[in-house]
Amino acid sequence: MTTPVDTNLDLVLKRELAVPVNLVWRGLTEPGLLKQWFVPKPWRIADCRVDLRPGGEFYTVMEDPEGKEFPTTGCFLEIIKEKRLVWTSVLHGNYRPAPSPATGNKECAHIAMTAIIELEALSSGTRYTAHAMHNAPEQKKAHEDMGFHDGWGTTVTQLEELLKQEEK
Repeated sequence: MTTPVDTNLDLVLKRELAVPVNLVWRGLTEPGLLKQWFVPKPWRIADCRVDLRPGGEFYTVMEDPEGKEFPTTGCFLEIIKEKRLVWTSVLHGNYRPAPSPATGNKECAHIAMTAIIELEALSSGTRYTAHAMHNAPEQKKAHEDMGFHDGWGTTVTQLEELLKQEEK
């Protein structure tokens, strides 16, 4: 099921989370939970819509500490409950092509990518693999320079901490 990684175009983050796969899935797909962890604090998600179906909209509004909002819209491509979640920023809901990306120094809307999240149940919790695919080496570099590993790593830690509280 794993999509091959192209080291010239892709970024990958792997973690083992000490929470069960069903909770990780909920954290990835339920707007109320997703809003609590999806961006590194002190940023926050001000709004979120998840139409969990192939062709469904994945919409978030990131808000920086100064209150500036950065809306992003994507499209779900593949959903295998508790195993695999795929979305892209190059399409909007119902597979409508997205307009040309904007540019900006804080926002990630100018980065065209497809995200693949794979989950594997372990006796100790969940193996979480995030695979961010880009269409050009410059896109990969821009995403990496924005702090992909630190940012996505921080958010996965936030997800795990949130879900440990949910588990209680």
